[in-house]
Amino acid sequence: MKALLLNGSPNEKGNTYKILTEIAKKIEEEGIETEIFWIGKEAVHGCTACYSCKKNDSPRCVINTDVVNSFVDKAEEADGYIFASPVYYASPNGSLMALMNRAFFASDSVFHGKPGGVAAIARRAGTISAYDVMAKYLPDNGMPVAPSQYWPVAFGMSDGEVIQDDEGMQIMRMLGKNLAWLMKCIDAGKKAGLEAPQLEDRKIYTNFIRKDMKVKE
Repeated sequence: MKALLLNGSPNEKGNTYKILTEIAKKIEEEGIETEIFWIGKEAVHGCTACYSCKKNDSPRCVINTDVVNSFVDKAEEADGYIFASPVYYASPNGSLMALMNRAFFASDSVFHGKPGGVAAIARRAGTISAYDVMAKYLPDNGMPVAPSQYWPVAFGMSDGEVIQDDEGMQIMRMLGKNLAWLMKCIDAGKKAGLEAPQLEDRKIYTNFIRKDMKVKE
């Protein structure tokens, strides 16, 4: 089994990397391979809502000028995930959001049924709102969410400062342990013949605007 950890910071070896390294150690202690995928510094294109990905046989975005499809290639081989980001204006890094929007929309089948977790790090505030944004992707794609002993957030500003956040680092270790536990539980279930629930043949979309509604003048 393998866990893929996404470093959503433009700083390759900064505090986001430090918390992912702590998470990875605990996953590896359970005999599970890990890989940290860095989002990089280059621009990540936002989703254009062209829906071309839904017309393709391969679950990939048609925009192939950045790291999104490279990440999905790695994700397809993984059995669990961690998405981590620094906090910018109480939200995750914009490049990470662009990647997650396109990867989860074009390649939702890659992630379905596999467990994942998210983590956020900030100088002072905005971690919970950033965590909330990232966490919403997982249940939307049928992914069990790995917990910790508190919300998976940590604090630090200068490079490596997060290591001084004893509670935050403990939280990350528990996140790694719990993701590994979920991965093993799901693997054991598969070996016992228990498969993840499958989606219904047709996904129902209910819109709030109806053609037969009359607008009062």
